[in-house]
Parts: sequence; structure tokens; C-alpha cells
Amino acid sequence: MAPHAPYTVGDKTFSRLATLADELDLPVHMHLHETQDEIAQSIAQHGVRPLERLRRLGLVGPSLIAVHAIHLTQDEIALLAQNGSSVAHCPSSNLKFANGFAPVTRLLQDGVNVGLGTDGPASNNRLDLFQEMRQAALLAKAVSGDASALPAARAARHGDARWRAPRCAWIMRLVDRNGKYADLTAVEFTAPGMLPCYDPISHLVYTAGRETSATFGSPDASWWTTGC
Repeated sequence: MAPHAPYTVGDKTFSRLATLADELDLPVHMHLHETQDEIAQSIAQHGVRPLERLRRLGLVGPSLIAVHAIHLTQDEIALLAQNGSSVAHCPSSNLKFANGFAPVTRLLQDGVNVGLGTDGPASNNRLDLFQEMRQAALLAKAVSGDASALPAARAARHGDARWRAPRCAWIMRLVDRNGKYADLTAVEFTAPGMLPCYDPISHLVYTAGRETSATFGSPDASWWTTGC
């Protein structure tokens, strides 16, 4: 279920969506707390911030995927964590429209499920998840003032390292603790721009890109594979 955002969807529609999502066990994906103006409009029209409005309508729970989630208070982060809700972090889109910096480090520290997203082509020209992974790792360090924030291994999974598959797949219900079939991305580590390589995980996050590809089965190619 993908209602666009609280400022374009009415309470009656949200209530119906909450019922359907619960009956059909479907995730609910929407843009949420992306801009300060969105929050100001919600307070003026509904008397509460968007997330609180959704909570009252029964939409804050394990099914919720909050896209962007930039402007959050500590109480709102706690609410997402307590309800098992997820966040789709879209760093390039956030930067392009100067909407701000999502509090990724605090979200992860409080146990919120965080995955990577691109937003749509009107908001992100490349739609490149390698770039989003790198941007997410670098921005987390800059915003927190901590160079150890969101290290490469965690950025590659973008979530709890206890999970065997990347957090995005788990958020989208494509994988669970028992595992599921997955698509695979193969990255060529013998390309000139990828050499030398001292740490494959760090290279995957900070050096690799979607242009780093080669023919499958090349006898002299070194590959790193990750679920996508």
C-alpha cells in the first residue's frame, strides 16, 4: 500500500488503508516528515504533527515504511522504534531538495529499522543504490561529527548485523530469519578503479558503483556478491 504522504491523503482514506493493510498483512509505504513545511501544515490543519496523526489513525506499526523521516523529535524516533516501524533513508533526494539530514545514527541507535531508498526520478537523477549507500555512510559521519558512525559493514547491510540479508530486503518482506530466494549483484574488483583492494566491504561502500561490472564466468575476475 503506497499512499503518497499525509498532506495529500485524507483521514477517511487513511482509515480505510489501515483496515486493508491489517486484513491483507501488507506494508504501508509513504513519504513522511520530509519537510518542515509538511509538519507546519499538519499542525495548522490537524493540530498535531504528521506522525502523531498517523498514530491516531492506526497506521504506526510494523507495517509502516516512513520514506525520508528527516524531521523527527526524539519522542518520534522512540515511537517508531517501539512500534517496529521502518524508515527508507533517501540521502541524495534529501540533499537535492535541501530538505535536511535524516537522523540515521539516532534511528539506528534506538533500534529503528533503516533501509536505503532513492526516491523517484523527479527527486533523484541516478537512482543508484551504490551512491545512496555511500552517501548514507558519509552523511552519517558528517552530521554526527563522528567518523566511526555508520561504518562500512553496517552501511552495506544498513541495519542490524545479526540479520543475514540486507535490511532493505527485510523491510520489504522479501526475507526473514529463515531466508528466502534473493537477487544477487556481482561487483568486479579487478577494474582499474577498484585496485588495490585491502578491505572488500569498505571497497563495496566507498569505491564500487553500478558501472563496476564484468561478464559472468570470467576466470580471472574477483567478485563480491551481496543481496540487493
